[in-house]
Amino acid sequence: MPLPIDPEVRVRVDRLELPWNDLGIDPYGISKDYLAAYFTALRFFYRRYFSVEAHGLEHVPKRGRVMLVGNHSGGFALDGVMVIASMFFDKDPPRVAQAMVEKFLNKFPFASQISSRLGHLTGIPEHAERLLADERMLMVFPEGARGTAKLYRERYSLVHFGSGFMRLAQKMKTPIVPFAFLGGGEAVPTISNAVTLGKLLGVPYIPVTPWLVALPLPAKLEVHYSEPMFFEGTGSEEDDVVNANVEKVKERIASLIEIGKRRRRGEP
Repeated sequence: MPLPIDPEVRVRVDRLELPWNDLGIDPYGISKDYLAAYFTALRFFYRRYFSVEAHGLEHVPKRGRVMLVGNHSGGFALDGVMVIASMFFDKDPPRVAQAMVEKFLNKFPFASQISSRLGHLTGIPEHAERLLADERMLMVFPEGARGTAKLYRERYSLVHFGSGFMRLAQKMKTPIVPFAFLGGGEAVPTISNAVTLGKLLGVPYIPVTPWLVALPLPAKLEVHYSEPMFFEGTGSEEDDVVNANVEKVKERIASLIEIGKRRRRGEP
């Protein structure tokens, strides 16, 4: 039996400023029906289970190309899901944040079709450039899989950032909106990562929690968005120039994490 579509979700899907065809499909294969079902299922978790708070939404452009660049937190893609939800439920007008998904997802039945219907493409540079050229919103986690593998004690730390996102932003003349995601480590308190088991299942690792399986607790989640950052260039600059720009973004995200930590402790 199909999931009844939430009326709020249906209204917000209809407000998305995407070039739908008569079947409710956009040029990237995003489906209005898939979005409506997905966000209907997600609404309870976003509004109730995790009671997500999104701060600084006014810094995110209402239209046009932009990259949301943030930290990983929470053992798996919980952070990405909630950032996407914040753009849909709390941004006005709502926007679809599109992500570059890991190639291993294509190994699982129906995963590629479902992700594309929701707007997410395999993570290759050509896809990212095309999205930005079409004035879309691209979500990026420069820490990669190393970021989701953080243990509970490392939940507020940042690991190495790749530089590809910076070269892309410079080449495509795209503003970067840094964000910090907090609470993922509390929702999925990872104590170790089962790498061998993960490889057997076709994924980088399986997070292990005190109760073994990585079923998330109803922890309070927050997303803090910062003012856009602009970087001049063509994307073909020397590594030291690009890496210096990457560090500026990383420092901004680190400062947002500190703001979020103080907020969670009730400090001014």
